[in-house]
Amino acid sequence: MRETFKKLSNSIWIKLLAAALLPLICCFIYCLTKGHKISDIYLPTSEWNDELFYYKQVESILSHKIPQGFYGFNESQALKLTFAAWSPVLLAPWLLWGLVFGWNLTAPIYCNIFLMTLALVLFVALVKPNWKQLGVFAVFFVLFKPFVRYMFCCMPEITCFALVIIFYSLAINYLNHEKNYKLVILFVLAGLMTLMRPYLILFLLLPIYLLIRKKKWIGVFLSATVTLAILFVYYLIKHYLSAEYFKPLFFTDWLTTFFTDGFAEGFKHFIGKFYWMGLEFINHMISGLKDGLASGIYFICYISMMVVLIVRSICDLKKQKKTPSVSGRNMLIVESHLAFSFVGMLIALLLMYKMTEGSKHLATFLTAGIMIVSLIDLKGFLGAKIQTGLLILILGFLYIFKAKDAYNYQAPFIDNDLAARYETIESVLSKEMILSDNGPSFDNVIIWTLQDMVSSDDSDMPMAMNTEWQALYYLPEGFGISCCEYEYVKENLDSLKSKYVMTIPLGDLDKTIKERGYSSIYEDGSISIYKLR
Repeated sequence: MRETFKKLSNSIWIKLLAAALLPLICCFIYCLTKGHKISDIYLPTSEWNDELFYYKQVESILSHKIPQGFYGFNESQALKLTFAAWSPVLLAPWLLWGLVFGWNLTAPIYCNIFLMTLALVLFVALVKPNWKQLGVFAVFFVLFKPFVRYMFCCMPEITCFALVIIFYSLAINYLNHEKNYKLVILFVLAGLMTLMRPYLILFLLLPIYLLIRKKKWIGVFLSATVTLAILFVYYLIKHYLSAEYFKPLFFTDWLTTFFTDGFAEGFKHFIGKFYWMGLEFINHMISGLKDGLASGIYFICYISMMVVLIVRSICDLKKQKKTPSVSGRNMLIVESHLAFSFVGMLIALLLMYKMTEGSKHLATFLTAGIMIVSLIDLKGFLGAKIQTGLLILILGFLYIFKAKDAYNYQAPFIDNDLAARYETIESVLSKEMILSDNGPSFDNVIIWTLQDMVSSDDSDMPMAMNTEWQALYYLPEGFGISCCEYEYVKENLDSLKSKYVMTIPLGDLDKTIKERGYSSIYEDGSISIYKLR
């Protein structure tokens, strides 16, 4: 017995080590193929501007408890405190990391790698997959490019990926060894994910089912109470701590039409929207297959994974009816729940989200799908082997041969000349932009205009050019940022609440600001920064 336990223990430790090294090895090899080191990742060369908001908010919280200027859009602001449109709960892992290790431009990258490593270690420790299952998972992990790309950024996707892996690992462990404290943790994890991204409430359905299965009517009451509490907290966060975005982050016209125009018109609108959005979804898939459109690749992988999960759920249900087993029942529960969640998220995407922006949110579900599909018992089941093999081929084809777009897949590596220029900007701004001690106020806010209209030598017609917002990574700690549309700044220039504004030299706004006599505190060939009062 001791001999068997020793072998088993050694096997588990080797698997834990393999799982722990997988994210780091993938990151290392990716950088090596690009001629760089992991430490060469440099956020200011990224084109994803959401990262700037996340990074600077964390920096401001660590340095001043809360940002001393408002984060918003067209000078919107939260009713309480100074956060942007997204839930500040998303910042929690980076804040903890920053408190322990400090915060700089590489901190979120190392934090992300740690989070993914922790998730995979817990996956092995809680689920105890065999070598074949771990091997299948590793193949999926290597092929799914978003894993490495999101580890190399300051977006919260890795937090969501890690949480969903830990969530399903614990759910499987709970089903194998039912303990009340594990069920409580499942509720906490699902609640935390919901507060981060509201559509992740779909994962809350699994602990609800498990609690009702265990406690019957008491479980119904407890589940309803916990769900309402989570939704109430989410409402408070959304209502009080979130600044208004340019446009709604998700659409509810499919529902409100029932109340404004009656049931018949509401139903007609619902079917019509579902139809047209479905066509757009298919068109994105076609573009993904032909041209490598990132959203289309997500959609193809999502639909493929969803079909496999539904088929496996049906097959395992039939098998369970013929030859019941505890392990088969447990796998059926997690498979069917995830299949249901896939369908629910697809409906939500078609009805409430923009296709391009909404596509990245499917990555969290794909992460869960990769984990669960890798655990499917392939022994003796030709259909399961074919389905898993097809998924591997689909991901391999799309992410190796089609996913070439630098914007979505190229990690941001350092440009030494750019870094030197930004350090110069930092030294100037640290002297010229002094935080007001009046507490959070618009005196501590800089406007970043999304675009300006710039005339070229070859054309009389001005062209829209993007402002070099990446320079704002070097904004002094504590300042807030308001991302504003060109039209908003143009129309409200004399009544802007923010004290500072960044524009493009020789752009329309830049010329207008100069004509008004506002004080310039920094200017080079790419950006101009003015003090408005």
